[in-house]
Amino acid sequence: MKFVDSASIFVQAGEGGRGCVSFRREKFVPKGGPDGGDGGDGGSVWLRTNSHLTTLLDFKYRKKYLAPRGAHGQGARKSGRKGADIYIDVPCGTLVRNAETGAVLADLTGDGDEVLIARGGHGGRGNQHFATSTNQAPRRSEPGWKGEELQLDMELKLMADVGLVGFPNAGKSTLISVLSAARPKIADYPFTTLVPNLGIVRYEEYKSFVMADIPGIIEGAAEGRGLGIQFLRHIERTKILAVLVSADSQDVETEYRTLVGELRKFGRGLLEKPRVLVVTKMDVAPEDFCLPSPDDGVKVLAISSVAGKGLKKLKDELWREISTRERPAGTEADELEGDAERV
Repeated sequence: MKFVDSASIFVQAGEGGRGCVSFRREKFVPKGGPDGGDGGDGGSVWLRTNSHLTTLLDFKYRKKYLAPRGAHGQGARKSGRKGADIYIDVPCGTLVRNAETGAVLADLTGDGDEVLIARGGHGGRGNQHFATSTNQAPRRSEPGWKGEELQLDMELKLMADVGLVGFPNAGKSTLISVLSAARPKIADYPFTTLVPNLGIVRYEEYKSFVMADIPGIIEGAAEGRGLGIQFLRHIERTKILAVLVSADSQDVETEYRTLVGELRKFGRGLLEKPRVLVVTKMDVAPEDFCLPSPDDGVKVLAISSVAGKGLKKLKDELWREISTRERPAGTEADELEGDAERV
């Protein structure tokens, strides 16, 4: 399935039905009064989250969503039928903005969340409402009101507890494939990962957390270089960042500082999240290799995904950090059960 994390659509609520001009006509009632019914309200447009969706791909093919109008009023005080509301399903983690103003209209995180995004127009009143003591046979009614319409910009931010950050070939995909059932593409060349991947990591009995692997970022990513910067939004909702640097790097500490610098340039609170430095590929580390001691005081863990070394300690540290923070709505791992690769 192709992964799409941004889309723009046009939504229009239904117009209200027209009020009716009618007069009561019955045998033996020659001068019946006005009995025009009201028009029905137009249908509204709702957004609704669906945990089974993982991409905004559908919105690349369908750009307009129009709710039906309300039915017109009829005689005998019969009101028109209300137009049916329409519901647009989106993935959990979808941020919705007004394309014209940039204002955030909704941030949908929990499964089944619903938000009214465009209200249908009211139906017009029939002539029964305009009778007065001086005008007992009004021939006036109201047209229906137009429904709301607007252009929406939607941005998907994946829901995860742990975000993996690192240069290409730092071992992120290998780590998530070992710790979870996710099966991302793995190869010994840069930019193997082209889309974010989610994996459920089991921790002890009856516990689990969700880990997100995003494409590797490179120096200058904040200025548009490489692939990873466009996916950094997918770790904005995480509780902790695991910054991965390979042990066969020429300078582990310099690479770590470069990655932190890119996170700082990107902003959006990423540096405010707790993080750990994970030195990967310890099975190929030089004999004289020494673990770095970053000046920001982050905890440093050494692992080998291939040899299975240090993984238990890594999971312990990640769980300790996760468990101290309230899990945001929509990140329960059970919702992702059975999805080895969400995107």
